[in-house]
Amino acid sequence: MASKELAQKLQRRLQLEESGEAVEGEPRRAAVFNPYTEFKEFSRRQIKDMERMFRLYDSGRDGYIDLMELKLMMEKLGAPQTHLGLKNMIKEVDEDFDGKLSFREFLLIFHKAAAGELEEDSGLLTLAKLSEIDVSIEGVKGAKNFFEAKVQALSSASKFEAEIKAEQDERKREEEERKHRRAAFRELKSAFTQ
Repeated sequence: MASKELAQKLQRRLQLEESGEAVEGEPRRAAVFNPYTEFKEFSRRQIKDMERMFRLYDSGRDGYIDLMELKLMMEKLGAPQTHLGLKNMIKEVDEDFDGKLSFREFLLIFHKAAAGELEEDSGLLTLAKLSEIDVSIEGVKGAKNFFEAKVQALSSASKFEAEIKAEQDERKREEEERKHRRAAFRELKSAFTQ
């Protein structure tokens, strides 16, 4: 049984390594991963929060969360898992069979949780629920009808533009506050140095 599973993994890996052709039955992915276009159901802020969480637990700073880092994450979230449970969690979303989670695979956890594709006793569902990221977004699998889908498609671009503008406004406001604090400090400093 183990040799059959290993043969399947090897066959899958060989298929993935072929020259840019999509693996049969799977959508073809771009060479460069863009979370904003691939995971459209999440807002920019949610993706940034997930990225912050991913980096927090990627203690090796190699762009992956391995078994031990996942173990630490689950312990810190208050839901420790056995090594077998951790391996099963990784296996559930590990698309390239490398035994660790890339950021894309990490986002896939929340995508599957929001879509209701994770089993109730799954460690990944526990991870998605315990993290501070809200995955209970309505309509993740698509809009309820054609008109809602049309409105969503038209507003998604403006939603990102609005979020980017809000982030820029926030940065400008913080910079203005810094300037005012510096000016007040210089004024106070000059009063004491005279």
